[in-house]
Amino acid sequence: MIESVVLSVLGMKCGGCESNITTKLSAVDGVKTVQASSKDKTVSVEFESDKTSLETIKSVIQAAGYSVQ
Repeated sequence: MIESVVLSVLGMKCGGCESNITTKLSAVDGVKTVQASSKDKTVSVEFESDKTSLETIKSVIQAAGYSVQ
């Protein structure tokens, strides 16, 4: 099943941060689309819930050095 979530992410300051998060999340099996916005401090993710979880997505963002609210 495809799910969509918009997460508030603190610590993104520029396009490089957006690219970093997008690259890391895109590598996760089951993640379909990622859109990060440093301006809005959000990350939108569309993923297959039978292949990955919201907890995994949050963990990847945190491991990249950002805080998920």
